[in-house]
Amino acid sequence: MSKIYDDRYFDRWYRERGLHSPAALARKVAMAVAIAEYYLQRPIRSVLDVGCGEGGWRAPLLKLRPKLHYQGVDSSEYAVRKYGRRRNLALATFGQLEQLRFGQPADLLVCSDVLHYVPNAELKRGLAGFGELCDGVAFIELYTRDDAIVGDKHGFLPRRAAWYRAQFATAGLRACGSHAYLSPHLAGQASALEVPA
Repeated sequence: MSKIYDDRYFDRWYRERGLHSPAALARKVAMAVAIAEYYLQRPIRSVLDVGCGEGGWRAPLLKLRPKLHYQGVDSSEYAVRKYGRRRNLALATFGQLEQLRFGQPADLLVCSDVLHYVPNAELKRGLAGFGELCDGVAFIELYTRDDAIVGDKHGFLPRRAAWYRAQFATAGLRACGSHAYLSPHLAGQASALEVPA
């Protein structure tokens, strides 16, 4: 049975179960923004939120940086139909990011709680576009087979951390800690101890 990201899905996992509290999200957003601005050496001006769902990152991002441009993309027809115009969400699958472009590359690309549900071939296609979609830092929060995950396990793909690292390296992304990855443009700016060996 294929997974449907409709209103019932978002009600169950984002509202009824309380797994994503506003305070926890605000801390995560603040961390991602701080990492991006540290490496860019300026305030961020744009965010591309991949697999954005209902656009939950938009409000805390705008609270921190009221003038930034937020673009969300998601495969949920429900989320885009309900929130697309108000929150600037576009309909797209992850794999389509290989070819889709949304104007200038984003300072911060967010892909939170998405990749561990995306099939291998589609994940590789979509990641191939990250180097052109992001000119700063990508915040890619995901979990592996070795993590004790809490929440939606339907469709979870239990891959090894090494597999993800190899895919990110192929896409030109360089880890810099706490789910953050430097874009190819910034990859050379990290010092030896800021990135894993």
